[in-house]
Amino acid sequence: MKVHLLDGTYELFRAYYGVPKQRSPAGQEVAATIGFLRTLSNLLREPEVTHIACAFDHVIESFRNDLFEGYKTSKGIEPELFAQFGLAERVIQALGIVSWPMVEFEADDAISTAVERFKDLSAVEQVVIASPDKDLAQCVDREYVVCWDRRRQIVLDETGVEAKFGVLPQSIPDYLALVGDSADGIPGIPGWGKKSAATLLHRYRHINAIPLSPTDWGALRVRGSERLAASLREHREDADLYRMLATLRTDVPLTEELSDLHWRGVDEKALKALAADLGIDVVVPSGPHSC
Repeated sequence: MKVHLLDGTYELFRAYYGVPKQRSPAGQEVAATIGFLRTLSNLLREPEVTHIACAFDHVIESFRNDLFEGYKTSKGIEPELFAQFGLAERVIQALGIVSWPMVEFEADDAISTAVERFKDLSAVEQVVIASPDKDLAQCVDREYVVCWDRRRQIVLDETGVEAKFGVLPQSIPDYLALVGDSADGIPGIPGWGKKSAATLLHRYRHINAIPLSPTDWGALRVRGSERLAASLREHREDADLYRMLATLRTDVPLTEELSDLHWRGVDEKALKALAADLGIDVVVPSGPHSC
């Protein structure tokens, strides 16, 4: 069987910026919620989707905000989008999907924890992370754990991650620490870019293994090596912090076992009530599928 793990926050954001505005009978903007409902319903119609869970950021802030003042917050999120977070959680529950709403942790941490819990079980053929989020590329494990960009229909296994970023999955936190991640508010280390980071991390894997003197980099040819090494020496504590921020946790207290993720169909009463609140007709996905 395959285990599908969804990044619900990403799906809601994608729907918000990809569909026309639409109001509910009560006057609330709900287009993103409707798009979210439809994309999850379509996924549930896929025969191979038998075991599924959806992680969601119940709030944007997490423990990482206590570690770094510049980390991403809810500031700047469109109020009409933020107001649909609760509706999106209703969608997940009405569809009968296991829901992991995160408060202290982030949705990506829940997914990372689930990957570690389920990937080595004999019954699991593959864990599919339904998200193009580069943070989640660190979870990829050979062809057994993959990231699936549903919009572009691109699947990244370990070879794909290396081809895209120039580093192996285990080096993704180091890569993001060096080059930065604007989506999460991680500024990166001055002077370091994608090419220089990939070149050094392809050889040394992790920031703390990179020699502080470029004369120790051997045959590696990196443009501006003296400047890069000086910047890394000066900002070494920042690099360690940014790597910590970019590293997904695997200790989120999820209570579900594999059997709990088996999709058993929708909660028709809850789904019809939700559809009425949204002002739409809803087609109930058929299921569940056999595994």
